[in-house]
Amino acid sequence: MLWINIKRVVKSGFFNFFRNGFVSLSSILVMVITLFTIGSVIFMGAILNSTMEALKDKVDVRVTFTLDATEQEILALKKTVEALPEVEYAIYTSREEALANFEKRHQNDQLILQALQELGGNPLGASLNVKAKDPSQYEGVANFLQSGEFLGENGAPIIDRINFFQNRAAIERLSNIIKSSEQLGYVLALILAVVSVLITFNTIRLAIYISREEISVMKLVGASAAYIKGPFVVGGTLYGLFAGLLTLAIFFPTTFWLGDVTDRFFIGLNIFEYYLVNFFQITLIILFSGIIIGSISSYLAAERYLKD
Repeated sequence: MLWINIKRVVKSGFFNFFRNGFVSLSSILVMVITLFTIGSVIFMGAILNSTMEALKDKVDVRVTFTLDATEQEILALKKTVEALPEVEYAIYTSREEALANFEKRHQNDQLILQALQELGGNPLGASLNVKAKDPSQYEGVANFLQSGEFLGENGAPIIDRINFFQNRAAIERLSNIIKSSEQLGYVLALILAVVSVLITFNTIRLAIYISREEISVMKLVGASAAYIKGPFVVGGTLYGLFAGLLTLAIFFPTTFWLGDVTDRFFIGLNIFEYYLVNFFQITLIILFSGIIIGSISSYLAAERYLKD
C-alpha cells in the first residue's frame, strides 16, 4: 500500500508539473536566477582564492646580511630558519647573484651603472627570502630573526636589515583581506539561501492555489497531510532539477566567453578551464542546491496552505 501511495504521489507531482506549465516555467526561471547567483559565488570564490594565492606567493620576509657575513654563516642560519614549523622554504641569494640581478634591472640606466663601477667593489650584501606557510606567521618569523642570536665569528650581528617591519602594513592588509573574503563568502551564501527559499516559496504557493479545489476534495475523502503535500514536494524537486540543468547549460557559454578575460585580469585563472575541471563538483552543488531549495520551499508552502 505504501509503495502504491508513493507511486501515486510521484505521478501526481509529474502531472501537476507539466499541467501548470506557466507556473512551472516561472518557478524554474526564478530558481535559475538564484542558482546562477550561487554558481557565480563559486566562480568568484575561485577567482578570489587564485588571486590571493598569487599575492601570497609574492609576499615574503627578505633578510639582508652585512658585508662581513660569510656564506657558511648565512647557510647555517638558512638551515635554522627552514626548520621552523611556520616556514615553507627559504631562498639564498649570494652577493654575486645580488649584484648580477641589480645590473640586469638597471641595464638601461647608465648613470647607476657608472656609479656602481666607481665604487670599485660589490656594495650589496647577500640575502635570504623566507616564505611562510601563512601570511599571519611572518611576524613570528621576523621576530625570531631579529632576536639578535645570529652572530658572526667576530661577535657582531650578521643580519643587516629585515624588510618585514617596512612591509608590515601590506602583509597585515593581505591577511585581513583573506579573512574578510572568507567571512563574506559564508554570509553571502547564507543570505542567498534564505532569499531563494522565500522567492521559491511564494512562487510555488501560486501552484498550490491553482490546485486548491483538488486539495479540498482530497481533504474531504480523508487524505493525509503527507499525501496532499507529496505531489507539491515532487513538483518542487522537479523545479530545482530542471533549473539546475538549465543553469549549468547557461554557465557553459558564459564561462567560455569570460575565460580569456579572467585569464588576463586575474593572474592566470581561466574560468572556463576551472568550470571544465570542476564540472562534476559544480554540477552536484547546483543540482543539489536546486533540489533542496525547491523541495523545502514546496513543503513549507504546502504546510502553510494546509494550516490556513
